[in-house]
Amino acid sequence: MLAGAVAASLLLSGLARAADNADAETNPADQPEADQAITAKPDHQWTGWWNRSTLLGDMGGLRSALGRAGVTLGLSETSQYLRNVSGGLNYGGDYEGLATLTLGLDTQRAGGWEGGSFNLSVLDIHGKAFSAEHVGSIQTASGIEADRATRLWEAWYQQQLNGDRLDLKIGQQSLDQEFMVSQYGGLFMGTMFGWAAVPSADLPAGGPAYPLSGLGLRLRGKIGDNFTLLGGVFAGDPTRDATQNPDPQQLNKYGTTFSRHGGALFIGELQYGRNLPSNGALEAPQAKGSQPGLPGTYKLGFWYLNQKTADTRLDADGQPMAISGNPAMQHAGNYSIYAVADQTVWRPSEDSSLTLNLFGRVMAAPGDRNPISLSANAGITLTAPFAGRDNDSAGLALGYVKVGNHAAGADRDNGIASGNSLYPVRSDEIQAEATYLYQLTPWWQWQADLQYVRNVGAGAVSPNDPNQIQKIPNNWVLGLKTTITF
Repeated sequence: MLAGAVAASLLLSGLARAADNADAETNPADQPEADQAITAKPDHQWTGWWNRSTLLGDMGGLRSALGRAGVTLGLSETSQYLRNVSGGLNYGGDYEGLATLTLGLDTQRAGGWEGGSFNLSVLDIHGKAFSAEHVGSIQTASGIEADRATRLWEAWYQQQLNGDRLDLKIGQQSLDQEFMVSQYGGLFMGTMFGWAAVPSADLPAGGPAYPLSGLGLRLRGKIGDNFTLLGGVFAGDPTRDATQNPDPQQLNKYGTTFSRHGGALFIGELQYGRNLPSNGALEAPQAKGSQPGLPGTYKLGFWYLNQKTADTRLDADGQPMAISGNPAMQHAGNYSIYAVADQTVWRPSEDSSLTLNLFGRVMAAPGDRNPISLSANAGITLTAPFAGRDNDSAGLALGYVKVGNHAAGADRDNGIASGNSLYPVRSDEIQAEATYLYQLTPWWQWQADLQYVRNVGAGAVSPNDPNQIQKIPNNWVLGLKTTITF
């Protein structure tokens, strides 16, 4: 509460100073049109609003005034249309949309102390959840799919310590913003190229990740020039008790359930970066006369939940629950380990925007207590694929999930208990995606997307089959997405 009061006081102070500054003479250098990259463009090209970084630019001097008071304002809208054209649950398409409002505060520029920053973000999620209605896959088609709502997302304070070598973040946080992240995997529309399938399926409510977040503390430290260590502890269940509703987002519909329940989720990640620019530098350091190396980032991590976790097949006596009808055996906690790699493998020249990049991520978890015991993502991306299209990207990627051995065994038990020897037993699911991102202006993107899922739902029984012997058919999805930064 004290931190919130301090944040509110500084934010109000910053806004008041911004209001005073808004009437003052604006520095021409603060105007988007003064950007050298814009004025240097040929006369026949559009200038001004078309080439600035945000659609609304400086908003009549408001952004500059806010900036001088330490306040930053961000607003974006993502809209997309996805259509199932073959297989899956049902043919047809849906619109999905996400508006994100972000407020930031630099404590030093707001007249406070050095090295502190507050962040507040709000989501407005609109449209329908496409995959649940039309596909039925584990690896859902869109990273913005969620229940329709306007909700608080993140609200945290971060403090730099020991210069920029160490920083501490405390508050409501979404772990998919810092942990398990693949830089090149972020190009793709599929959900599991962001927050992976293992935590999505195995943690309560999918863990503290979009559209949810969780109370916690994160510490980050730099070790030498190439290594970074992240660690944190968070509330294990961002909804208080995800078992009370098959749709746990409804238990924290507005993002204001600041849960301290569900045990403690511990997470740690070691990052190694090679040939990366230092803070404030445009290029990585290199020896005189040598050629710069190609950049890459490698990560090893884990998470551990100290709450008891139910077995997905056996009861307390070690017998199949589908047959005995007794409560599940309880395991002492849950955990996963993972590795992530992003590597540029080719660039024709030192100053070229054209690069060929590879990424991969693999995660494993125990198969006795988790619906998903293994997930993996891998792919290739090409930046600046065509002459004059330096900010475009194209990519091909694969996603893989494997159902835990006890969950698969439970399917066999259900078949025996129901007398249905043809009841499908889940195994694994493969998703393939091809995408192209077209940067129309610095503030406006378009993205075309094609996805194919083999063995949808890992071979789950189709809800359209009353006899419960047919699997969900393999499916194709077409997508078109646009993002505007205001």
